[in-house]
Formats: sequence, structure tokens, C-alpha cells
Amino acid sequence: MSELLELQKEIKKNSDKQKAAILQRFFKTGKGQYGEGDVFLGIIVPVQRTIARKYQNIALPDIQKLLDSKTHEERLIALLILIFQFQKANSKARKIIFDFYLKNTKNINNWDLVDLTAPSIVGEYLLDKNRKILYKLARSKDLWKKRIAIISTFTFIKNNQFEDTLLIAEILLNDEHDLIQKAVGWMLREVGKRDLSVEEEFLQKYYQKMPRTMLRYAIEKFSEKKRKYFLAKA
Repeated sequence: MSELLELQKEIKKNSDKQKAAILQRFFKTGKGQYGEGDVFLGIIVPVQRTIARKYQNIALPDIQKLLDSKTHEERLIALLILIFQFQKANSKARKIIFDFYLKNTKNINNWDLVDLTAPSIVGEYLLDKNRKILYKLARSKDLWKKRIAIISTFTFIKNNQFEDTLLIAEILLNDEHDLIQKAVGWMLREVGKRDLSVEEEFLQKYYQKMPRTMLRYAIEKFSEKKRKYFLAKA
């Protein structure tokens, strides 16, 4: 049996119909919802990480087969495998993985897939490189490309580099989708954890223009007095 078939067999063995039904609802897989058509097997993320670690050496063509799957867990495990491979790769191999990731954005099509992987691959790869690709993604009409753009900057934030987060937040400031509003607000909040003055300067400039959901996420850790100040005038 090939390693890919063994992996898929292990995924099937760990499936849980009751959890799958809950996840189908949680990730909005109904008609017209952002996760329409996504199929869940009901496997919790720690178990998926364990499977990914066990099969972390499978080849890119097999990873591609997993990414092309309709099953959410197969796609996430594929992306987690990519992270393991990226972490131990040399610079040339990292470029291959980075390019492979971006060529598969159509398969990175739910918020957890983005959030659990974009900082570790896209953000890490671009940490010491030109970041213009993020601005291209941010200006896309595709929901998930836009989320990849802002969430990838989490790696920069952790390294006290805030400029790209703020510039991409400006691009996405008036986005109508709540998954983008929440993502931008979350990243602004993370900036504030490291330098509150930087976040507050951005908010003073834009808080009256940004969607209320974005603002609420951005000020979540503020004092009650400061939260009331921003919300009252927004």
C-alpha cells in the first residue's frame, strides 16, 4: 500500500460522523454560505497534526492529491505536512513550497485552512523578502486570497514589523465580508499587543470609517473606557 493510501486510510479511521455534522454547520457549508460544499469527516485538529507529522515526508504530487480533495481534513493535513516540510527545508526547497502553496489558493478555501498555515509558510518565507505578492492578494476579489494576505502578516507582527499589516489593513478597510473584517481587526489587535501606540494611531485615523465588526475585534483588549470611547464615536 502506498504511503498516500495509508494516510487516507488513517484519516478515514479517525472520522466521527457526529463531530462532522457539527463542523459542517460551524464552518458554514450550506448553500450560499462561504464554505458551501465543503465536506467534513469530524477529526479534531490535534489528531490531524499527528497524522501530518507521521506522513510529513510524502512527495508534492501526493500532497497535491490531498489538496484537490473535497474533504476538509485531507486539505488541512496536506497543508500541515507542507509546514513540516517547510520548517526543515533549505532556501531553494522553501521557495518551491511557497510557490506550491500560492498555486493552491483555490484549495485553501476556509478560514481555518488559512489561519493555521499562511503565517507559517507565506509569512515565514517573506520575512526577509519583498512582500508585493501580499498586496496583489489583498486586492483580489477572492475571499481567501484576501484573508491569506492579512493573516500572513502575523509572522511580521511577531517580529515587530507592523508596516505591511497596516498597509494591507488600509486596502481591506471597507471590505464587506465579515471574515475579512474579523481578520483585519484581529491583526490590528495583535499589533496593539506589541505596540499599543501604533494600533491607536491607526485607529484614530480610521476607526470612523472601518466596519464595526473590524473595530470591535481591534479594540477587544482595550480598557472598558477606551473601548467605549471608540465605539461611541464610530
